[in-house]
Amino acid sequence: MIAIGMEGSANKVAIGIILHPTDGSTPQVLANVRHTYNAPPGEGFLPKDTARHHRAWVVKMVKAALQEASLPPQDVDCICFTKGPGMGAPLQSIAIAARMMSLLWDKPLIAVNHCVGHIEMGRLITGAENPVVLYVSGGNTQVIAYSDKRYRIFGETLDIAVGNCLDRFARTLHIPNDPFPGYNIEQLAKKGNRLVDLPYVVKGMDCSFSGILATIDALAVSLGLNKAEQTDQNPGDQPTRADLCFSLQETVYAILVEITERAMAHVGSKQVLIVGGVGSNERLQEMMGIMARDRGGSVFATDERYCIDNGIMIAQAGMMSYKTGFRTPLKESTCTQRFRTDEVFVGWRD
Repeated sequence: MIAIGMEGSANKVAIGIILHPTDGSTPQVLANVRHTYNAPPGEGFLPKDTARHHRAWVVKMVKAALQEASLPPQDVDCICFTKGPGMGAPLQSIAIAARMMSLLWDKPLIAVNHCVGHIEMGRLITGAENPVVLYVSGGNTQVIAYSDKRYRIFGETLDIAVGNCLDRFARTLHIPNDPFPGYNIEQLAKKGNRLVDLPYVVKGMDCSFSGILATIDALAVSLGLNKAEQTDQNPGDQPTRADLCFSLQETVYAILVEITERAMAHVGSKQVLIVGGVGSNERLQEMMGIMARDRGGSVFATDERYCIDNGIMIAQAGMMSYKTGFRTPLKESTCTQRFRTDEVFVGWRD
């Protein structure tokens, strides 16, 4: 059985095609293509501009995916699309394209939760059996574990997501958005060695990043590091841009490790699966690995092919739903900016 997945909840329009052999063997990735809308340095991507980008590229990406997979449309069994959560206008662009393809090809639609897509892709690629999941991206920060046909949320951000925190600080420093802001912050942080004191906000199993962002933003402005022409070298004894990136990473990732460890202790798991765009950060994986090894456990993560938003994860989660008999009628193939992870009935897991 073959599923095509369509993702467009943020600034990436991505199409993936996956094959599930009928004998139950390991699924095969047949195509995984995407195109990213990058705003100029110092700016974020606006919903209207991102939606315009998706409308311009979605047909090209579908054709490219079918060509890469060497498949005609009639071989596809179902069309899976991101229902939410995400940015309204980009989500709508992809939902309309999915409906159009469903009508043209006479194929059923499968609406997919974006977070569940990340989890199922991570489980497939890494082989993690029943891990505690840390879901970290530009729009979401959650600690999750599976129980009784649901992905239960044990803790989450109380304000902005960790990826949003990193992205917005990249804008303050006028760091380029290509390939993505968090990656460029990571590269700068590798050159930093001075830890600046920042707020550390953990409230039970939940966390907060807006105060951290406000503090480091104000510090960057006071040091004059928020100018586009600013270099990474500063005279005197003041922190550099690299030091600020280093400090921000160390602080926010320490928070994530703490709440993840608490969830591991609660559910008795020794596995951690990191998913979402921020999950490709090497320093986060390293810090989480240190914690997990101290508990006799292990960390599972993927690279940017599967951590960053992609169509394959939507195809994988959609195919899992499709196999249980789930279908999305055309009149219900809407999208929503708010679609919580624990709202999804996970009928394909024991």
